[in-house]
Amino acid sequence: MTTGWHPEEDTTPSPAPRDVEFMAAVLEGRHGWLAADVAEFFSTYHSQHGDTGRSWAWAGVAELVRQRSVQRIEQAEAL
Repeated sequence: MTTGWHPEEDTTPSPAPRDVEFMAAVLEGRHGWLAADVAEFFSTYHSQHGDTGRSWAWAGVAELVRQRSVQRIEQAEAL
């Protein structure tokens, strides 16, 4: 086992599911139907700047926002 600092490794922890849900709710409240695109922008930005952990987190937020959107559409169609 090798110990020591490895600068090439991503040490950003994955966000807790409740944090992803909170981030999605805030984006939906502030940006409405553009929320998924805003989260995707942040994901791409962090990816291009080498921050894989944050990129994955924002990608998860974008996915959750899209899932919620589909659920709302399905609920509206069921009425």
